[in-house]
Amino acid sequence: MRTTWVLGWLIAAAFLFALPATDLAAQGSDPARITGEVTDENGGPMAGVQIVIVNQTTGYQSGGLSQANGRYLVMGLRPGGPYRIEARMIGYSLEAIDDVTLQPGGTFEANFALGTEAIALDVLEVFSTRAIERQTPVAYTDVPKVQIQNQLGSRDLPMVLNVTPSVYATQGGGGAGDARINVRGFSQRNTAVMINGVPVNDMENGWVYWSNWDGLGDAATSIQLQRGLSAVNLATPSVGGTMNVITDPSGTAPGFSWKQEFGSGSFLKETLVFNTGELANKFALTGSVVRKTGDGLHEGGVPRDGIFGGNATWTDAWAYYLAASFQINPRNRLEFYAVGAPQRHGQNRYMLNLGTVSPELAKEQGDFDAGAFEDFPYANRLWSSNVNRVSKSYKGKQYNSTGPGSGTGDRHDPGFINERENYFHKPQVNLNWYSYFGNGMTLSTVGYYSGGAGGGSGTYGSLRWNYDYGQRFADWDATVERNRGEPGGVSRGILRNSVNNQWTIGAISKLRKEFQGGITGEVGVDWRTAEVEHYREVRDLLGGTAYNDCNYGCSSDFWNEAAGDGLRGLGDRINYNNQNTIDWIGGYVQAEKATQQGSLYGMAGWAQNSYTFEDFFKDDGTGNPLVLESGWISGGQIKGGASYNLTDQVSVFGNAGFVSKVPIFDGVIDDNNGVKNEDPKNEKFLSFEGGMTYRSLDRALTFDVSLYHTKWTDRTRTVYDPDLFGLDNGGLVSILGLDARHMGLEAQAAYQPNDFLRFDGAASFGMWEYLNNVVGQYKPEDQASPTVTDTLFIKDLKVADAPQSQLAYAVSVFPIQGLYVRGQGRTYWRHYAEFNPANRTDRAEEGIQSWQVPGYTVFDLHAAYRIGDMIPAWRGGDVRIFANVYNILDELYISDAVDDSSYNGYHDDNDHHDSDSAEVYLGLPRTFNLGFEISF
Repeated sequence: MRTTWVLGWLIAAAFLFALPATDLAAQGSDPARITGEVTDENGGPMAGVQIVIVNQTTGYQSGGLSQANGRYLVMGLRPGGPYRIEARMIGYSLEAIDDVTLQPGGTFEANFALGTEAIALDVLEVFSTRAIERQTPVAYTDVPKVQIQNQLGSRDLPMVLNVTPSVYATQGGGGAGDARINVRGFSQRNTAVMINGVPVNDMENGWVYWSNWDGLGDAATSIQLQRGLSAVNLATPSVGGTMNVITDPSGTAPGFSWKQEFGSGSFLKETLVFNTGELANKFALTGSVVRKTGDGLHEGGVPRDGIFGGNATWTDAWAYYLAASFQINPRNRLEFYAVGAPQRHGQNRYMLNLGTVSPELAKEQGDFDAGAFEDFPYANRLWSSNVNRVSKSYKGKQYNSTGPGSGTGDRHDPGFINERENYFHKPQVNLNWYSYFGNGMTLSTVGYYSGGAGGGSGTYGSLRWNYDYGQRFADWDATVERNRGEPGGVSRGILRNSVNNQWTIGAISKLRKEFQGGITGEVGVDWRTAEVEHYREVRDLLGGTAYNDCNYGCSSDFWNEAAGDGLRGLGDRINYNNQNTIDWIGGYVQAEKATQQGSLYGMAGWAQNSYTFEDFFKDDGTGNPLVLESGWISGGQIKGGASYNLTDQVSVFGNAGFVSKVPIFDGVIDDNNGVKNEDPKNEKFLSFEGGMTYRSLDRALTFDVSLYHTKWTDRTRTVYDPDLFGLDNGGLVSILGLDARHMGLEAQAAYQPNDFLRFDGAASFGMWEYLNNVVGQYKPEDQASPTVTDTLFIKDLKVADAPQSQLAYAVSVFPIQGLYVRGQGRTYWRHYAEFNPANRTDRAEEGIQSWQVPGYTVFDLHAAYRIGDMIPAWRGGDVRIFANVYNILDELYISDAVDDSSYNGYHDDNDHHDSDSAEVYLGLPRTFNLGFEISF
């Protein structure tokens, strides 16, 4: 690990505090205060109500509690604002006043009447099962809108969560939307991601593709990450955690804003937002449109005049958001949400040997063999094997049948060809209905639709390759020349699209009843169905007139090679062509008792999944396409927890749960080979968690700590093994009975002694490891050949792909009204490289850990300045200017790695688990994002 953190904090401190002391003193004079009274719906005074004052520019919070007479007083507030004043009480709807401006030395009166006799404005958060402070017994972190605005900087949404405990988010190969998130050692396949209470994880494999939600950071009001089993009730439960994104509701006040951003890699982004305000006290509409372009940072090919070329990670994207609300009457409310991001972007999908991207870092490892530098010579820190030059004289067209830019067209850049391009549009539309029946009974229902169309490109067949840097990359000119010289111009190698077209419809409905004594009962149903079409098609013939997909046996059993069925033209389907159907249905019951002293809750849920596979290229023996059906597979969950408020400042909580989760589609049906697992086993999770929270009465100091223990058994995992247990042919290996234990300690704290200064910190220390050796098996496609099995020795190996120890720390200052500056750092260590269990067939290597990625520290700097009333033509106009610098010290570090790589590893030294046998992604170098926003 580098020692630059000392220098980094000296630089950060100098920048943060090199401000005139007279400015601080001037702003500290004549503080303001807020006072008022809190009553119940009958006008009686309410004691113990939390009053939370939030500066809507800086996110700074202060507050207090109402006394026996219902009165409260919060002093020492900085004049100006705007402020949001909230009154919170368990068992009552949250009430709030927005956009409050405080006068120097003045007193603002804010009175509240708490009740439950109407549809509250926060029903969306209730429906989404958001954790409530001092009530919900789970570990969670809230990220408010102001933090998203000030720190995200147009990166993929998970990146703003990197300062929370047990969260590791990376930008992968650096392509727009190619980020991933890991929580408590669980990948995002086992972390539920929801938008306004609706899950967005892929129904086939559980993955989340962040390029589909490119504009979500601009539309998000807040993000709440509940770690562990969480309090969310879904048909398919989360294990690592639940990331719940709440978007902007329809605005209650009319307005318009324009934001312009600039960044590294010729990045440009423009965002327009409008609000109609409430019309006739019934209807309101909010919408936004985003346009984003950029060249990206990665380049490839062979340098000309010492310069590499090509934009491997370019982006060309739009995003939109629409929210509407209609208050039918005081007891019924409709809300409509639509979000989507049609986009295309180049990808950097292949990790590389460390010698190719950084000999400097390779030499620091000590175990990097000198011979590896010969096999993997240095290219460039930002070199990509997914792009290379092509002669501009090549005018061949490219084709994609669906998604953004569908049809026949020119490639993104006439001088280059991207091997890997992603293009997709996945809109999601929700219609929410909230109804209050009286006597504490509410019904919340959402119906939703999501339709995805698009895919990703790659190579197919035999191409000409260049191996100048060890990793192969396409020689497009040589490939075009060879294809043109083939008999009849039939291409030997082409570009293909892997297409994924899908639609999903679903409904979630929750009936909630509040009883006397703070008891709440709830029942709910969760139904979803999806159809997903998979096929490959010819994207670019690379100089040829057709491609013969019968070169090595026809891809389709229904083709006649002699009749020329295998000759495929631009847009024709090749390789595979199938369709999957996924059906889920589930229900749950839940009961909760909440008082000022704490809460107690328990829930039980049941779910059934059904999978169907139809292969249009494979004959089932009767002249019809092969169809496989899983039938209904049942799963369930039971969980509960309790919190107890020891004092007005200290709370403790605990929760436990057991989950029997139906395997994902790939664990039941192998749609690559058309093979069904006749005896799929549910994955099981047993989890325990406990913790403590502290909130000072003035909210200047907050502290949370939690311990967790999760055991994961009967996991089924499918991996690709290029060597297939040393048999010199590749195939998919099913791993059965994979057990692991995830346990650890988490803490987060914030201290803001005044309006000028704030400290934040987070820490997590995990112990994640596999518990047993397992059996891997390969089922041949022909069904007649015997199944190949082997023992995989992974017992006691660390669960990989995320650091098991991490720290985050930040200092924020607010030197003058509207100015915000934050320096933050993150330190990671005990990061084990991801490994392929199918490679662990040698008993002699039992217990040898995968390569441990060197730890690192990286610093970011964020600043924003909001200048109110700067547009005299419009009353209430505002201007915000902002700047973000990521990795400000340009730290050279490894963010992702794969151990014992079959593609880019060096194995002549007989050590398969060291730095030269791995392949890596380097973290991005210093980048910036800056811009301005005008609103009125």
